[in-house]
Amino acid sequence: MVKESQKIVAVDQDIPVIDMSLERSRVSMQIVKACETIGFFKVVNHAVDPDVTSRMEQESINFFAKPVLEKKSVFGYGLKDIGLKGDVGEVEYLLFHTNPLVLSQLSFGNESTNSAVTCYVEAVKQLACEILDLTAEGLGLPPHTFSKLIRAVDSDSVLRLNHYPSSDQFLSGAKLSDMSVSLPRVGFGEHTDPQILTVLRSNEVGGLQVAFPDGRWVSVSPDPSAFCVNVGDLLQVMTNGRFISVRHRAVTTEHASRLSTAYFAGPSVHAKIGPLPAIITAADQPRLYRTFTWADYKKFAYSLRLGANRLDIFRSCVDDEHDDELGSNKRL
Repeated sequence: MVKESQKIVAVDQDIPVIDMSLERSRVSMQIVKACETIGFFKVVNHAVDPDVTSRMEQESINFFAKPVLEKKSVFGYGLKDIGLKGDVGEVEYLLFHTNPLVLSQLSFGNESTNSAVTCYVEAVKQLACEILDLTAEGLGLPPHTFSKLIRAVDSDSVLRLNHYPSSDQFLSGAKLSDMSVSLPRVGFGEHTDPQILTVLRSNEVGGLQVAFPDGRWVSVSPDPSAFCVNVGDLLQVMTNGRFISVRHRAVTTEHASRLSTAYFAGPSVHAKIGPLPAIITAADQPRLYRTFTWADYKKFAYSLRLGANRLDIFRSCVDDEHDDELGSNKRL
C-alpha cells in the first residue's frame, strides 16, 4: 500500500492542461513553463483521430483478455512483479519497438490489429514531434532540435501497453468488504522515464500519480480524450536541468482494470546526449551533465532499481567535453 508519508492530493487542478488548438506561440510558452515547473502536462485538442485511439484501446482489451499461454507466446509480453526492483505491485504488459519494419511483423493480432497499432504509433509520434518542436520554439532553439532525434530512421522509440489488475485481484481471496480493498496499491513504482518524452493515454480508470517539487503526490484524473506528457531524463539533460524529468507511479484503487498505452520517444542508441550549448549560454551557467550515448545511459538506467535517481552519476565534474565523454565511458 502507499505509505502514510506519501499521502495523495485527490484533485489535480494544479496540473497544466494545454489546448493544442490555441495560438502557436502561446502553446509553446505554456509547454515550456509546464516542463520547467512540473515536467508533466496534459494536451487536449491534439488532432489525433479519436477512431485511432479507440481502435488501439479495443485491441489492447482484446489482447489482455486472451488466455495466459496465448499471451506468453507473443514476443514482448510480460507479467512483472515491480517489487523486484521497486515498490510492490504487478503489471501485465506488451512492449515492442516502433521501427516500421518491426511493426510490419507484429504477431500478437490479425491484420486489423497490426493496422490499428501502426496507425496509433504514427499518430502519437507526430504528436510527440509537434510537442518537441513547440518546446524548441519556446526555448528559442532552431526548429526540430529535439524532434529530429525521434524522427531518425534508427530512433529507439518503443510502445508499451500496460494492464493493471484491479485492487481486489491483489488480495488473494480477501472479501470485497475488507477495508484494505479501498486503499491504494502500487501497480508500478515511483520512477522517471529515461527517454526524451513520453506520450501516454489511459482508459477511464484512474491510477496515474505525479510528484510535485514541493513533495505532494497528485492523482491525475483519467481523461481518454487527452494525452499525458512526461519529460524524460534525456530532455532534462539536454536542457541542462531547466526541465524536470517527472517522478510518477501508477496505483490501483478500484475494482476495474486500468489500461494505458505509453509511447516512449527515444533517440538512436548511438546518439550523443548532453546539455545544449545554446541552453548553457542563454542561462549563463555551467553544464550540469556530462555527454553520453543513449546506449550507455539506457544500459545503466535499466541496471538500477526502478526508483533510483539515474542522472546523479552523469553529473558533470569536468569542463572539457572530450574528457567528459571519456569519463562517462569509464564510469560505465
